[in-house]
Amino acid sequence: MRISDPFLGPPPLIDQSKPKILVTGATGYIGGRIVPKLLELGYPVRCLVRNPAKLECRSWRNHPRLEVIEGNVRDQESITKTMAGCEIAYYLIHSMESAGGDYAKKDRELAEHFARAAQACGLKQIIYLGGLGELGEGLSQHLSSRREVESILNSSSVPVTAFRAAVIIGSGSASFEILRYLVQRLPVMVTPKWVQTESQPIGVDNVITYLTDCLEVPETRGKTIDIGGADVVRYEELMRIMARELGLPKRWIFPVPVLTPRLSSLWIGLVTPVSSKIARPLAEGLKNRTVCRNDLAQQLLPQEKLLTVTEAIHSALNHTNEGDIETNWSMAGKIPGDPDWAGGTVYRDERTTDIEADSETAYRVICTIGGKHGYWGSDYLWRFRGLLDQLIGGPGLRRGRRHPTHLRYGEAVDFWRVRKIVPFKQLTLYAEMWVPGDAELDFTIEPISDSKCRVTQTARFRPRGLTGILYWYSVAPLHHFVFQAMLNGIRRESEEKFQTQTS
Repeated sequence: MRISDPFLGPPPLIDQSKPKILVTGATGYIGGRIVPKLLELGYPVRCLVRNPAKLECRSWRNHPRLEVIEGNVRDQESITKTMAGCEIAYYLIHSMESAGGDYAKKDRELAEHFARAAQACGLKQIIYLGGLGELGEGLSQHLSSRREVESILNSSSVPVTAFRAAVIIGSGSASFEILRYLVQRLPVMVTPKWVQTESQPIGVDNVITYLTDCLEVPETRGKTIDIGGADVVRYEELMRIMARELGLPKRWIFPVPVLTPRLSSLWIGLVTPVSSKIARPLAEGLKNRTVCRNDLAQQLLPQEKLLTVTEAIHSALNHTNEGDIETNWSMAGKIPGDPDWAGGTVYRDERTTDIEADSETAYRVICTIGGKHGYWGSDYLWRFRGLLDQLIGGPGLRRGRRHPTHLRYGEAVDFWRVRKIVPFKQLTLYAEMWVPGDAELDFTIEPISDSKCRVTQTARFRPRGLTGILYWYSVAPLHHFVFQAMLNGIRRESEEKFQTQTS
């Protein structure tokens, strides 16, 4: 991890003077960075998450000052009980990723539940991260929703510290990934005229510092604080800075007035890892000038170093290149319930191979699946399937993976999501590509001896109606090439690694 790791050695003593803090959104991009920072600072932390398994592989999961409670802000009784005993709460929930066009309504309902619970429990402070943007009727739906949530939280008797930020630059953030992929893949860009709008981007480390420093500054309570980095730039300048940091030739940018947010988001969804569903509200927000309107951050929470845009991009690229990404925008995706494969019509393609390598080596090889590594053969077929999926609105292969070798429960891997992971024994991926049914790809590893194991690779598919049945039989002829090549590749790579380790 990038932060210093306070989780090694004997358990630290609990500082009774530190208030207990509730964090919502701990599986998301900002929340997943706030929690370890709070623990490092000595605070006892309680996380409310819908799926606790998504935190299991975090290095801080078993910290003695951490409680993880399964629940949902949509359940008024659940959030009220979970909040009891806490003095401060972070509200870092945003349903844009999962609710489609209804995200504003859902966010409104969640904020109302949270505000009622906060008042009932007598919280001393709510800390909220929203979006910058000029005031008035021209505010995008996305930024308007952020303001509405802020207003609802302020409607309770609990003082709110509301931060407003523009583009957050950090490895793994949705805005950063959109920017990076557009610049990498398009030497010439026809863009909306909104790319000439001014913005004040901020590095993610500066954001985390503001969000945690305010705990020790009572004057921030009841305040709305605009936060931004050292530079005010147009989005087109952001693209040029990104190109320079990537070592690319000059990018040619041609703003035109005819690109609507819908067309822009579809184009972003095709070129970058971020889906058009998430890209659209972000693209709409570009039409609003997002520059700090007050200097309360400098007055109340002065930081030793606010990163420039160049410094923030440079830092984010370094962490990306090193595979050192604490959190990723795709982590917040919803994981569907585990289907009961025992019922109904289920098609299977099961293949087994014995490998002259130990279980640990085979497991580590299997966990490199997807991303830049690929699928051990027939990659052109996987790329073709990914392209088809993108064209019909699915994620395709564009999401890649957070880390080249390590996987966590709930992470996205191309058009899959990790549904189950048992170290050295099993990896199960659930298909989030468009398929007329439920599909998953499962790998189980059984030890035969200290230097030999058996890997079973199983593709399962439960069709949805006649369309699903026709789909299965249409792709079945390709299974021998795709799945057998993949299993052969796993065996070959595992044996090569094992021989290297033992020689």
